[in-house]
Amino acid sequence: MTDASVPSSGTPHEVLAGLGELNRKVRTAQRGAWFPLLLLGALTLGGILVSRLTFKVETVPCPANAPATGGGCTLITQGSPVYWPLGLALAYTATAFFYIRRSRNRGVGTPVRPYILTGIALVGLVTAIEIWSIRQGMPRPGAPVDLLGLRLDPTSGVTKFLVRLTGSPATVGLPLLVLSWVERSRTLLLLTVVYLAVLLVPLTDGWAGIPFTSHWSALPHFGVPGVLLLLGALGFGLAELLRRRDVS
Repeated sequence: MTDASVPSSGTPHEVLAGLGELNRKVRTAQRGAWFPLLLLGALTLGGILVSRLTFKVETVPCPANAPATGGGCTLITQGSPVYWPLGLALAYTATAFFYIRRSRNRGVGTPVRPYILTGIALVGLVTAIEIWSIRQGMPRPGAPVDLLGLRLDPTSGVTKFLVRLTGSPATVGLPLLVLSWVERSRTLLLLTVVYLAVLLVPLTDGWAGIPFTSHWSALPHFGVPGVLLLLGALGFGLAELLRRRDVS
């Protein structure tokens, strides 16, 4: 009996390089960020119409520390309490079905679960905060902001930042950060950072030439991030289409 060496299919370096290439192909097949971006962009732009249809202006008594004007203070309310929770829940559910169906069609797994769970959990948390803050009615101008029992100064920069954060940045932006990590996509990470910056950087009222008393005052607030998300969906969709053409 003699010893015989088994021919190698390649050096260890070549084998590792092949595994790395296979991993990249699997990750590419798993990606589908254009779909949630499309849904979230459409949902954001839909907020413009909802705000327009629910716009209401009231004159209410001014807070005690405000200078006397004789005519009261203007309170503007707009938006539906069910639009965002319901819309985001449907968007995350549709995204889960999209990724699951894609994984079955392509024969690869889908790592989208952390994104979906993070999104749904944050939607639930933000909804609970909103319900808590309006449990005794809409807050009056100058009244302390009730954040889960904490009564914060409405004129404080920290309070304004927290109010902005407990909205689309938390329910859309933070889950997108998770999705960029899941898909190992630096492009999606950059898009998400820009999206968060647009929503979190304070802008003065009327910067777009639309006064806060206008029925279309929500147009710049939802229009800019909504268009940004749709442009991202378009970019990722075109990139995926080009990859398919290169493969075929």
